[in-house]
Amino acid sequence: MSLESLKVQIIEKAWKDPDFMAQLLADPKSAIQSSFGIELPEEIELRVVEETPSSYVLVIPPNPADLASSKGDADNLTYNWG
Repeated sequence: MSLESLKVQIIEKAWKDPDFMAQLLADPKSAIQSSFGIELPEEIELRVVEETPSSYVLVIPPNPADLASSKGDADNLTYNWG
């Protein structure tokens, strides 16, 4: 499963299931593991925030150039979801 596909599934489940949404906001790793069977590594920090009509979140991903200098290959940039 791709990261994008997983994101879509998590968002759709949060919209439909208020209990999952509450758990996701309180303890995202646990919510994802219980609902999707995916255990995220300890070193991965995951924060979940809920946007509202008047509150937006802008996420700036790692700069591929910075990652390339430390790992050597910006063209094969991937996130480590375990």
